[in-house]
Amino acid sequence: MDRKDFLTFKTAPASATQVKKVQRRTSTGLTEYTGAWTKKQALHLLRRTLFGVKVADMKTFAGMSMSAAVDALLNTTTAPPSPPLNNYGSTTPDPNVALGSTWVNAAPDGNFNFQRNMSFKNWYWGLAARQDSTILEKMVLFLHNLIPIAALDMPDARFNYYYNKALRDNALGNYKTLVRAISVDPGMLVYLNGIYNSKTAPDENFARELFELFTLGKGVDSKYTEDDVKAAARVLTGWSINWSGSQPVPTFILNRHDTTNKQFSSFFGNKVIAGQNNVNAGYTELDELLNMTFAQTEVAKYICRRLYRFFVYYDITPEVETNIIAPLADVFRNNNYELKPVLSKLLKSEHFYDQLNMACVIKDPVSHFAGFCRQWEMAYPTNIEQYYQIYDYANVFGFAAMLWLGDPPNVAGWPAWYQKPGYLRSWITSDSLPKRNQFSDYLLYIGYKRGGNNFIVDPFVVTKQFSDPSSADQLIADAIEFLCPLNLDSLVISGLKNILLPGGIPAYNWTDEWNQANDKANPNYAAANATVTAKLRALYKSIMNLSEYQLS
Repeated sequence: MDRKDFLTFKTAPASATQVKKVQRRTSTGLTEYTGAWTKKQALHLLRRTLFGVKVADMKTFAGMSMSAAVDALLNTTTAPPSPPLNNYGSTTPDPNVALGSTWVNAAPDGNFNFQRNMSFKNWYWGLAARQDSTILEKMVLFLHNLIPIAALDMPDARFNYYYNKALRDNALGNYKTLVRAISVDPGMLVYLNGIYNSKTAPDENFARELFELFTLGKGVDSKYTEDDVKAAARVLTGWSINWSGSQPVPTFILNRHDTTNKQFSSFFGNKVIAGQNNVNAGYTELDELLNMTFAQTEVAKYICRRLYRFFVYYDITPEVETNIIAPLADVFRNNNYELKPVLSKLLKSEHFYDQLNMACVIKDPVSHFAGFCRQWEMAYPTNIEQYYQIYDYANVFGFAAMLWLGDPPNVAGWPAWYQKPGYLRSWITSDSLPKRNQFSDYLLYIGYKRGGNNFIVDPFVVTKQFSDPSSADQLIADAIEFLCPLNLDSLVISGLKNILLPGGIPAYNWTDEWNQANDKANPNYAAANATVTAKLRALYKSIMNLSEYQLS
């Protein structure tokens, strides 16, 4: 498989032979992987489950067994993050929230809701860029794409925080529990019109997406009917938001609820959800609806397909459906819809480490931009306004590259994770690719300057962690291994070597320059440090501008 086909812009359509070659897939299954465990396999695992891989991550996880490495990634028992802060107060003073304090516990204020929504979006981006070495942040993005709301649509910015917290709390927990929570989440009630769903005017918006996008999907075996959607909408009537307390909470209003029986089709076994006429009617009928829905085997298959496309590859062939999706769905159902056992099975499988499943995924913009900052271990300022400005700067690039964190384009999420035929290839366009390169070039060479702070890559931080940076050949080999999931052509490597040793000068010249650049007592320290810094920036720019760098 020529993975670079994904990144090559062609004016002529591919031939039938070319298409067949790209679509060829592997037939390996879920048997636990027992092959070689080297930095190559560890990096593959980390690139798919983290936003950016640090050198320390690579060394630590390569030193574990495969099983222990996956277990460590799935151990997300860290303390919850601090909530988003008022980072806008110096230019737009908020009378209810001091600069540097959180607005999550403050009363809503329409004059500052946009600023708070943007504060949330930038806080969320920062959590991705500064994540720990677990799968948590990747799973939050997976669920945000699967069950989305739009941050800037929220009339109260706190809704975004509550929604994100629900995803975070259940990221490796029970998917059915998460769907129950999201069904009455204030943000979702607003986003899909649940607050307007009443017995006199049933709104089918959430009910339709509950079946079509959140649980059953639109596959050939998802045979619910239009009448099922209408019946589910009636089950969900009566929910609203109570704004009277210190925090808005979902509330059920009985006199807005359809208390009649709801009949479902043969797909659901002709289930009848009996209409309830009491204060518990909302949750009672919701639970019956979810029990009925999750009893369908297609739910597990659909969610496993979404996990597969997010973590492995977009093309689900008949072999993948048989060898991966069906048995993985059995794991999901047998574990009562717990996500962690499914992820463990998938990430430990021979299929996941199959050569044909490596380096075939184009990095999404969050993985690209936040991953860049994490990978280069960039130093963030302590000033609240400055570090939120950095998050905002990166978020703007994400918007330009088609993934504005917090605001998917529609309720189906981002097209790259569901839209045929392009899928992940849609991340790369003639417009987005230059912006991806511009981001890395800018932070590598110029930096983002705010308030006397310059957010810029210090190339020595990473380089010093390589095995032998005083050797030009070894430094290049380590840099390629660290930054690219594919081996590079010998001509490309020769070009990279010419950056460190221009004109083919002897290898000891780089060794001398490196040693002098790291010895402040050396009389040539300043000149050597400047020379080495310039060469390292040029080396890393050249690697990161390659098409291979866009893959994971």
